[in-house]
Amino acid sequence: MSSFNSPFRSPLFWRLLISVCIANVLVLMLGGLLTRSFINFSMQQAFDWPALAQAAEQAYDKDGASGLDEWVRQQREQGVDATLYQNGEPLRDIRLPPSIRHMLPDWLSSGHDIALNPWPGFYVSVQNVTGTDGQVRQLVAVSSSRSRIPPRTRGKILLGVQLGLSLLMIAAIGWWVARSVSRPVEAMRAATRKMATGEFTTRVDQRWSSKRDELGQLARDFNGMAERIEHLVAHDRGVLQDLSHELRSPLARLHLILDLAQHSANAEQAAAHFERAEHEISRMDRMTAEMLALSRLEGDLPGMVRESVDLVALAKDRVAAAHIDAEARGIVLQMADDGPASAQGSSILLERALDNVIANAIKFSPSEGVVHIVLNRRELFAELHVRDRGPGVPEEELPLLFRPFFRGTNAAQASGHGLGLAIVQRVMQAHGGEVTARNLDGGGLEVVMHLPLQVTAEVADAA
Repeated sequence: MSSFNSPFRSPLFWRLLISVCIANVLVLMLGGLLTRSFINFSMQQAFDWPALAQAAEQAYDKDGASGLDEWVRQQREQGVDATLYQNGEPLRDIRLPPSIRHMLPDWLSSGHDIALNPWPGFYVSVQNVTGTDGQVRQLVAVSSSRSRIPPRTRGKILLGVQLGLSLLMIAAIGWWVARSVSRPVEAMRAATRKMATGEFTTRVDQRWSSKRDELGQLARDFNGMAERIEHLVAHDRGVLQDLSHELRSPLARLHLILDLAQHSANAEQAAAHFERAEHEISRMDRMTAEMLALSRLEGDLPGMVRESVDLVALAKDRVAAAHIDAEARGIVLQMADDGPASAQGSSILLERALDNVIANAIKFSPSEGVVHIVLNRRELFAELHVRDRGPGVPEEELPLLFRPFFRGTNAAQASGHGLGLAIVQRVMQAHGGEVTARNLDGGGLEVVMHLPLQVTAEVADAA
């Protein structure tokens, strides 16, 4: 059962979270900027500063300081901060930006009317006005587009702008997320459909499998699965080919034996044929078990048990088993070794591999020839040499010798289907070893099977 993975460890989660956070920050920044720009644009208008100055003076002339206070309050409600100055001092104080307050004494002493717009949405004015008492006073007024809109209205405008931007951002991010997720998913879906039609070489493109998020990991897992399936399918086909090759001869012999039994002169003669048939059936059963074991070993499937195999005993046993075929052709088998050697693996498969190599040497050896089987230890590897004095193999054909169904130009004199040495190579690879072949000086072929030795205290000391 897979354990629960925290979403905080998910690259896709962080990508979505960061995208949403960036979108919110952009909405806030752009919302404030657009709202301010909208207010400044919508509230732009020309102020009638002289009329405003005259109204302030009238309020002061009529009711004095209280009248001016009431007028100031009314103007503030309209977004204008204004008061009258007399002799350089304000009759009622107002809020002025520091830069305006610094310049104000010079403006008041100049005696000129001033109307400025120092930055967008902000207005300032100094207007001279004469009261009924003959006293010259100055109206000082400032206003901004923002202050001329009630706070509730400003909030509604800001909310509307931010809502519109949020919808746009959500749509944009949703499109981007959907696109970034759907494209690799669609690529994997297309690859899956190809796999379903039998195209086992199909892989998800690297631009999707190289991504460092869950979708990239899924694409890499898909490619790993596809590679594994391709390997298993190719392996199963190879097993069927090998099995067909290995069972062909026993089936032919069995057919011949049964035919002889059918035409036997008496029951005793038939019983002898049936005994031989039983032997062939047992041999085919053993072959099938070998091929299934090889299939499990190569496919790394459960059920294949590795054991310690005494290579010296195994080689001597297979040489003894091959003596009958060798004697039939007058060939001598000579066995030599330089001490005990063990390997981890399947004794059945190793027997089969050695049988194929020895049988191949016997098949191509001349009559009255000699086949040498030598087992040597080389550090952490065992080397099993099988040498014959046959015609050898043309140098250009040596790299092809272990290819399935390959039969060299010298194979015309012998029967076979070109799978014996291919099976040997697969058995060696399944055991972490290899098999090589070379021509001998003076004629003949040497096949060398390299196998890693079982790691024991003695082997470690020897290494």
